[in-house]
Amino acid sequence: MESELFTIALGLQPPWEVVGVRFDPDVGQIELEVGFGKGARFACPACGAAEQPVHDTRARRWRHLSFFQYRAYIEAKVPRVNCGGCGKTAQVAVPWARPESGFTALMEALAMTLCREMPVRKVAQLFGVSDGAVWRVVDHQVEKARSQEDFSEVRVVGMDETACRGVSTT
Repeated sequence: MESELFTIALGLQPPWEVVGVRFDPDVGQIELEVGFGKGARFACPACGAAEQPVHDTRARRWRHLSFFQYRAYIEAKVPRVNCGGCGKTAQVAVPWARPESGFTALMEALAMTLCREMPVRKVAQLFGVSDGAVWRVVDHQVEKARSQEDFSEVRVVGMDETACRGVSTT
């Protein structure tokens, strides 16, 4: 029952599902184990070829939004496929986090929202992580946003002389 509830709450779609829940109130955390059914097939991350069999898995862990006052984590054995189309072996992207992040997408969104209003160090303390971990999220999201900027229509740039105050012109 609880696995089904958390599967729905996380918005997971087959073949992904919560297969286990570990709750330790003494440690102050809940761990949601996410898995996929035997025989599940995934698209190749490199070329997109559908229905590739799982080659092997790699254990990963992500910090998720807190569950009431308890830190929450998602743990999963993330599949790698050996593609019959392109021949590459690549790790499948999980739907709850971006590649190489230690946070879920929802946790990153909360971090970015909080960082607009308070110092990164305070956000890190609130999450119980290093400020470097929060800065990596901020850097990634800022670079992602900047990559979508389009200045192709800019023809003129103006500058206010007070912006040069304190700058030597000699």
